[in-house]
Amino acid sequence: MAKLDSKIPQGSLSEKWTNHKSNINLVSPANKRMIDVIVVGTGLAGASASATLAELGYNVKTFCFQDSPRRAHSIAAQGGINAAKNYQGDGDSTYRLFYDTIKGGDYRSRESNVYRLAEVSTNIIDQCVAQGVPFARDYGGLLDNRSFGGVLVSRTFYAKGQTGQQLLLGAYSAMNRQIGRGKIKMYNRHEMMDLVLIDGKARGIITRNLVSGEIERHSAHAVVIASGGYGNVFFLSTNAMGSNVSATWKIHKRGAYFANPCFTQIHPTCIPVSGEHQSKLTLMSESLRNDGRIWVPKRIEDVKAIREGKLQPTEIAEEDRDYYLERRYPAFGNLVPRDVASRAAKERCDAGFGVNKTGEAVYLDFADAILRYGKEQAHVKGWDESDTVLVKKLGQEVVRAKYGNLFQMYEKIVDQDPYETPMMIYPAVHYTMGGVWVDYNLMTSIPGCYAIGEANFSDHGANRLGASALMQGLADGYFVLPYTIGDYLADDIRTGTISTDSPEFEAAEKEVKQRLEAFINNKGKHSVDYYHRKLGKIMWDKCGMSRNEKDLKEALRDIKALREDFYKNVNVPGVTNEFNEQLAKAGRVADFLELGELFAKDALERTESCGGHFREESQTPEGEALRDDKNFTFVSAWEHKGEPSKAKLHKEVLNYEEIEVKTRSYK
Repeated sequence: MAKLDSKIPQGSLSEKWTNHKSNINLVSPANKRMIDVIVVGTGLAGASASATLAELGYNVKTFCFQDSPRRAHSIAAQGGINAAKNYQGDGDSTYRLFYDTIKGGDYRSRESNVYRLAEVSTNIIDQCVAQGVPFARDYGGLLDNRSFGGVLVSRTFYAKGQTGQQLLLGAYSAMNRQIGRGKIKMYNRHEMMDLVLIDGKARGIITRNLVSGEIERHSAHAVVIASGGYGNVFFLSTNAMGSNVSATWKIHKRGAYFANPCFTQIHPTCIPVSGEHQSKLTLMSESLRNDGRIWVPKRIEDVKAIREGKLQPTEIAEEDRDYYLERRYPAFGNLVPRDVASRAAKERCDAGFGVNKTGEAVYLDFADAILRYGKEQAHVKGWDESDTVLVKKLGQEVVRAKYGNLFQMYEKIVDQDPYETPMMIYPAVHYTMGGVWVDYNLMTSIPGCYAIGEANFSDHGANRLGASALMQGLADGYFVLPYTIGDYLADDIRTGTISTDSPEFEAAEKEVKQRLEAFINNKGKHSVDYYHRKLGKIMWDKCGMSRNEKDLKEALRDIKALREDFYKNVNVPGVTNEFNEQLAKAGRVADFLELGELFAKDALERTESCGGHFREESQTPEGEALRDDKNFTFVSAWEHKGEPSKAKLHKEVLNYEEIEVKTRSYK
């Protein structure tokens, strides 16, 4: 098994990436034409990597299970993308973005990777502008910025509330150019079923054509996994319902270490759960916290009246409102990091101040922003600032220009006008900071197998700052992997085409077919969704926003029992050689049932609280996360040993050369 070597370059932090690029091996343009690369996933990381590798001259095969690369879940990242451009002149810099990211992740991320991310962030904006991404601009025509949680500067570039979608269209266009040239061979509606190793190296994948059911073999000199995160292990999450862990879990079972699985992010700004039969949750962008104020009533009798429909939130006087984030964290206010905001909302709701019928919602109110913007516009136009109707109308126009599609989406789902009454929000599972362990080159512990974007663990530690997911995906795909993969592929220029007729491909395909046939032949009594919902409830109740030893031990036992029942009693209708969505889902839920156990095992092992991982036994008297730097300043990298319960823990010790590790404070 591969040794855990992060391959961090020598030298000062600010020079590591530059020196590394100057010293790694290269592949000449003529030789790139003889090398095949497989990319699994077409979100921002996968699409940008595919386009860039093909532009460099490699032969790229790209796979997605959706009917189009444009369906990738990156489109749901609405709020913006960070970059240290300092266009606002408010003190931003590469170092400050680096520091905010390390601090936001509660000092549990790899310093060298985070600095590189901050360093290349500025290139991403230039790249996307050149592609025609319609970023918002200020009055003078310059690119506009807004603030996001966990920072004191404005560094988030945005395209209204559609940033992820617009960035993905840019990367998709770059991909399409290479598809047209024949440098990318695109495989839509194909799901990766397994990784094929030859002589210990990743040399291809087994896929299933989701339309015909056909099992296919695809070879390459390197395999890049860009399949996103595993938030759907909770069943209810903000992820698209098709999002899954299967690609990363398959490479984990072939030898790739899985890092920090318990580091998941609960997003504070989601539409609350409405009923038992709901199958996904909707994210309201963090950008809304830039102008919205979060509050609950101060008096419990007001809460009860609101729940009973006897009182409207707009009828509660200002002095009777508890703007609890502004009260607890005066320096950052409503823009504290996501983990802090989520726990604070849970604390208020657990104390009985939740404002919807289930008691699990707080208010996100734009009344002050509408008034502020309206008065500013009236002043600019020389109109009467005391005309409340006019001011409200002008303010709503400004808010509509910044967040209009988000407000429209909320109104369609909740049937309330957020311009007139506060939104109701509650935390929900959103992003996974954990993922496949990778070294500085983004290679997993399997030679020739890479993981990029949300699929890897490398940049966000225990909590991701808002607007950094798009930044990492595009950084990895456009500006990191295309350099580092050449260092590995330089040894493959005389290898020639990898044959799919080898015993390794034969064995992998046979395994895949046997798994599929076992599901079809099972003839159990419960649907796949039945097990997914049960798993999600265990995960949310016992591994959710807070965790403790008792619950985690119960979760380990319950998940294992559920998995055993799944294989005995799941019912998958149809046959294998046809379109069969239940069969595809069965494979994904089977992987979630294994991941869930490793997740709980990792959370039980890490007895500290840090970022999104909150152990109830480890908190300050004020209820804040209490880290244990002496015992847990490391990355948990789990090696597969047959069963999740038998997984072996490897530790990558985190060393900080440039920053002082200290208790986070946003007060």
